[in-house]
Amino acid sequence: MRVTSRGKAIAFFITFSSCVMAAVITLNISWIVLNWRRLGLLVLGIIFFGIVMAGLVLNTIFLVREIRRNEQQDSFLHAVTHELKTPLTSIRLYLQTLQSRNVDEVQRQEFYRVMLSDSDRLLSTVEQVLHAAELSHPPAKLEDLIDMEGLVRECLEEARTHHHLSPESLRLLVATGEGEAKVTGNKEELRSAISNLLDNAIKYSGEKVDVEVELAATDKVLLRVRDRGIGIPRADLKQVFKRFYRVKDREVARVKGSGLGLFIVRSIAKKYGGNAFAESDGPGSGATITIQLPRAI
Repeated sequence: MRVTSRGKAIAFFITFSSCVMAAVITLNISWIVLNWRRLGLLVLGIIFFGIVMAGLVLNTIFLVREIRRNEQQDSFLHAVTHELKTPLTSIRLYLQTLQSRNVDEVQRQEFYRVMLSDSDRLLSTVEQVLHAAELSHPPAKLEDLIDMEGLVRECLEEARTHHHLSPESLRLLVATGEGEAKVTGNKEELRSAISNLLDNAIKYSGEKVDVEVELAATDKVLLRVRDRGIGIPRADLKQVFKRFYRVKDREVARVKGSGLGLFIVRSIAKKYGGNAFAESDGPGSGATITIQLPRAI
């Protein structure tokens, strides 16, 4: 209902602006016809016409962008609320169970494990929101020479442990290039970008996780994370890096998230003079997300 009302609002503003533009063009043509012998009035009318048209176009673009931005923010609030409420509800339920019933030690340890997992999920969501806010106003941070292969291996091990994956489900390929895969940057920020990429690939892999990570160093350092999951529609390949953006495809939208992961990835890559981009043959074909960073000489 909310999306439909916003679509109607966008259609209204575009239609209204088109009608006003048509009226302005008609008036301007009439002005030219009536005053074609008066050069001064004619030039003044054309300048005024250009100013009015430019103002209408800019106003329409601004209104449409604001409507879409509000829609993305509402989607973000809905997603984050769900990401916060679900683990909190789970933790509360287990605590109430522990308080009201006597459970054996095995079951108690299982409850603790689930609650810790839900706590990690809560912490991850909060950290993503805070990190996205920090990237909008980045503080000065120390930059070091970082061995990307070592950092990627650390992130892979953390992801395997956190998601209970085998080494075969999440594997690393290191391509031999012209030099070592070293970059200049802040280690924790780059760790955040790599972890977001891995979590994204695992989350969208479906039931069977099969993620391949490739690291190559030539004149640049390239990190590719390829999954064989639900894929990304071609129309959304550039949009997925926008803040709060969520793919409208039903299969993709079923996977919960805040819409900040890939925004953080690209923001960090661009901060160090690189970029990030996505490739996919469409839904059901998996996806490849690539980070490109300048190689430190």
